[in-house]
Amino acid sequence: MPTQQDRDALRTINLEVNTLMVPHQVQRTGVRKGLLEDLALKILYLHGEMSLLELSERTCLSLGVIDEIFQFFRKEQLCEVKRMAAGSHVIVASAAGKQRAGELLAMNQYIGPAPVSLADYSMRVSMQSVQQITLKPADVSRAFYQMVMDQDMLTRLGTALVSGTSMFLHGPSGTGKTSIAATIPAVYDDSVWIPHAVVVDNQIVSVFDPGVHHQNMTATNAESDRRWVLCKRPCVLAGGELSAEMLDLQFNPQSRFYTAPLQIKANNGVLILDDFGRQRMRPDELLNRWMTPLDRRVDFLTLPGGRKFEVPFDLFVVFSTNLDPNQLADEAFLRRIPNKIKVGYATREQFLEILRRECQMRLVACDEGVPEHMVEFLTKEMKQPLAHCHPRDLINQIFWTARYAGVEPHLTREAVERACRSHFLPVDKS
Repeated sequence: MPTQQDRDALRTINLEVNTLMVPHQVQRTGVRKGLLEDLALKILYLHGEMSLLELSERTCLSLGVIDEIFQFFRKEQLCEVKRMAAGSHVIVASAAGKQRAGELLAMNQYIGPAPVSLADYSMRVSMQSVQQITLKPADVSRAFYQMVMDQDMLTRLGTALVSGTSMFLHGPSGTGKTSIAATIPAVYDDSVWIPHAVVVDNQIVSVFDPGVHHQNMTATNAESDRRWVLCKRPCVLAGGELSAEMLDLQFNPQSRFYTAPLQIKANNGVLILDDFGRQRMRPDELLNRWMTPLDRRVDFLTLPGGRKFEVPFDLFVVFSTNLDPNQLADEAFLRRIPNKIKVGYATREQFLEILRRECQMRLVACDEGVPEHMVEFLTKEMKQPLAHCHPRDLINQIFWTARYAGVEPHLTREAVERACRSHFLPVDKS
């Protein structure tokens, strides 16, 4: 098994191989020169006096590209040179530059890092595809070590992840489906490049989201293109709030630029649709929307005027539900989700191990024989299955009762029975 030092060395090698070299000329950015000039002028106008170095940092463009833009500004009298500082020109927007910047801001208020082209984005997504990841049983065991799972379940999960496609996690409520889905990203031990923004037909689409994309703080090569951010593979979780609008470009009428939909933010990573079947969006509506993306690994988004464009759909999609998949989707769609894993209730041994770990983690004392008594009381008296969530939920009840009474929490037979009666609905004896 590779050591941590080996993994660190491998990541360093991969980083060097995948370094995105800085374009030092406008024509090498892949983006129209006029768009970069407009962006730089808006930033200059809003920030006032700036050196070319500061403008380079704000736009994430090289000094070579910024110098080309600066020469254009001077030629068109859009800026004024105030002085030199540390060998760099310090400039401000001229009267003409301010007027032009105001007009540009009225049309589009994006003032973030310069975008990358759609072609460059598509190529990069393909190069770091989830379908090209090499996973071994040790990787899956490492990620799920905190969960009590048998080897068959780990093998099935590993097989699904290697496919890089999609899977249904289905089974009764409380069996740990959401926990399994949320743990999946921990399997991946590498990083991917995420662009701050992508330009499509002169429309800027913001992609990088700090709430989704967690930057890898490993020092990147100084010659890396700063329009991209090295991040851990993303994970997007969508629950009952999911609507049809969230799967399309999000247009902000105030800022007048677009934000990428959740499936684009999840590219090269994982998208979890939790409690599938209970969203604001009907299951059949979502399934019809994603029939082609799941099959062909591409999606189609629409710009103003109806122009559609193709984007990569490179993500591992997890449909997690406690409903019967056969009632949610037809055979044609289920065929496009090749991995279907049922998550059942815990065995007696698994339940006891989960309870032991929960007590150990929360430093709560437990009388001898109480775990076994909990199993018996749950199944025979309360008529409840051994759900994976019950140890946590019942210990919560015991903690709350102890806090109210002003005593230390302690798992006794009486405490367990009281917690069960507080947590579960009364059993119908008829």
